[in-house]
Amino acid sequence: MKKILSLLLVALSFSQTIAQIVKPDTASNWRKKFILGLNFNQASFSSNWKGGGINSVGLNGLLNYKANYRKGKLSWDNEADFLYGFVRNEGQGFRKTVDRLFLDTKVGYSISEKWDLFTSLNLLSQFAPGYRYNDDNTQNLISDFFAPAFITSAWGAEYHPSKFFRMRISPFAPRITIVQDNNGRFDAVSTTRPYGVEIGKDTRFEWLAFQLLADFNKDIFQNVNLSWRYMMFANYETLSAKNIDHRLDLTLAAKVGKFFNVNFGVIALYDSDQTDGVQLNQLFNIGFLYSFQNFEEKK
Repeated sequence: MKKILSLLLVALSFSQTIAQIVKPDTASNWRKKFILGLNFNQASFSSNWKGGGINSVGLNGLLNYKANYRKGKLSWDNEADFLYGFVRNEGQGFRKTVDRLFLDTKVGYSISEKWDLFTSLNLLSQFAPGYRYNDDNTQNLISDFFAPAFITSAWGAEYHPSKFFRMRISPFAPRITIVQDNNGRFDAVSTTRPYGVEIGKDTRFEWLAFQLLADFNKDIFQNVNLSWRYMMFANYETLSAKNIDHRLDLTLAAKVGKFFNVNFGVIALYDSDQTDGVQLNQLFNIGFLYSFQNFEEKK
């Protein structure tokens, strides 16, 4: 308990030395923004506590970096978005709560005030193994690093009517699905085609496909920010409502005082290669956030 309190005090003292740092660089064609967040939660109970509960420690962190270049009609946008968290419950060990690895790069050419032609490449995966936990506290492996991973090359047009919203429409978006060491270790997902990749193979190619990607990021109230990213993927060869993949990552963040923030996040996922229903992941936490950028936001 003393160790946990010490870690919390260190985190709180560190958080008071950081906040948003803005150093405008008007001579540069690059707009860069770096965000680092850390959230901690803990609960403990005495042996005679009658209200029920379990001792636990939880931690999750996020890192987001954007570097966007624009000169004349040419643009080059890059983003790295990482999120990882875990909880340690007494008697159950460490269990992952959230895990995301997203990389994206896009080259665009402006054809009007609100439209660009573009080509992009993005990667979506996770960092660590994921498990399905049974009632007897045993576990089955259902995912791992680059198992699965999705690499998509998209070609099309981007619509950006405002600074806070943009949408990519890609009639041609070939995708590679990777499942490393696909030798039967993901039988808890499928005994024949985990994540759509046949047992004994590590990759699946979908050459003729459509992708839509929409991004929203705006302060909807003072000190309250709403951001979401929606991705849709459809293979023309197996096109049907059931076989269209959907993923929504949504975060609502509010500043509390000068240095702290409260976050509520939801991930909703539908992929018939994984399961028949919609998968949901929800996270609520409070912690501190550090950000640095070389430009000022327009009000």
